[in-house]
Amino acid sequence: MTRKGKVAEIFSKALHHDNPELYQVGYIDLGRTKETTLQEFLKISENFEVIPATRIAYIKKGNDMLYCKSVRDNTSI
Repeated sequence: MTRKGKVAEIFSKALHHDNPELYQVGYIDLGRTKETTLQEFLKISENFEVIPATRIAYIKKGNDMLYCKSVRDNTSI
């Protein structure tokens, strides 16, 4: 649950101490990554009811990557 904690921490900071429009959220939708602003993501996801936090691929502010979901490579034995 560390990842969810990191996402929650970034969202909280953005919403309460910064301008949320500066943050971009990349999320997985039907196998493709879509990108939107943090505030738009919260509307679309209905506060994580429709799109859970586990489908967030990355969060960035400007050119700074704040969170990136690691992808596990299952092809190696």
